[in-house]
Amino acid sequence: MSDWVNDKSTYLSNKFCNFVLMNVTIDPNSGFCFGVVYTIQMAEEELDKSGELYCLGDIVHNNKEVERLTKKGLKIINYDQYQELKNCKVLIRAHGEPPETYKIALQNNIELVDASCPVVLKLQHRVRNGFDEATGTEGQIVIYGKPGHAEVNGLVGQTEGKAIIITTPEDLEKIDYTKPVYFFSQTTKSMAGFTKMADEIQKRIKEKGSDVKFVANDTICRQVSNREPQLKIFAKQHDAIVFVSGQKSSNGKVLFNVCKEQNPNSYFISDKSEIQAEWFINIQSVGICGATSTPLWLMEEVSKYLSELSAVKVA
Repeated sequence: MSDWVNDKSTYLSNKFCNFVLMNVTIDPNSGFCFGVVYTIQMAEEELDKSGELYCLGDIVHNNKEVERLTKKGLKIINYDQYQELKNCKVLIRAHGEPPETYKIALQNNIELVDASCPVVLKLQHRVRNGFDEATGTEGQIVIYGKPGHAEVNGLVGQTEGKAIIITTPEDLEKIDYTKPVYFFSQTTKSMAGFTKMADEIQKRIKEKGSDVKFVANDTICRQVSNREPQLKIFAKQHDAIVFVSGQKSSNGKVLFNVCKEQNPNSYFISDKSEIQAEWFINIQSVGICGATSTPLWLMEEVSKYLSELSAVKVA
């Protein structure tokens, strides 16, 4: 057992005499999506060969996985630092990048290890085509996503920075409903949220009495969106849910809320050190799940920790 468990054994047995042995289960559908798996594999292959690789932004929105790869030689840089680099290799994350990033690479003799997710690349292509079509009709490219998010930045880059980003219903005021609207979504956004926004845009166009073109492009990744119904089932099957995710993960926040809606005893953590024993009084079954940016090894670490805690509780 861990030192923490040994140190706390007396405390737990005295304070929580009604603890029971817990059954701890990891959700088989949680963890890295294929795009993130591909990115991590490419990074590790390059690091195994050269021992050094730059990465433009956090390789994944999980600080523990970033720390692991940093120890292997991955160097996280920002855009200002990127513009100063020359004659080196830089990893492009699954989120993708705007055209400007590729131009700088050509100018500075930077070799790009491009791990952009195929789903994101397809979306970028669709946004670019939509922008070309909209330009000739005074149309607008509208993106449902998080401002400043790496993927959204890459999408906006396909429109020469002219895309309108919406996140909340209040943002709908940014749209001119007398002009054509081409609507897209960040791949990791909620399907329900996208549908709600699309319906509201269409409603406002009709209210204006306008006959303009409205195209709603469902560009949400199915591997991500399918996790919502799967998580609803998983969350109901357990007395408590421990959701493991990095604080920066937009997808993590969405999926945690799915769990919370189905099971009030759902807790968001980034690391096992954030677990509180009080959460598990009279709890028999604990489900562990995570975001598309949560590594399996981290969920396994949390599972082991909870199993050790449970063993002490009934000792």
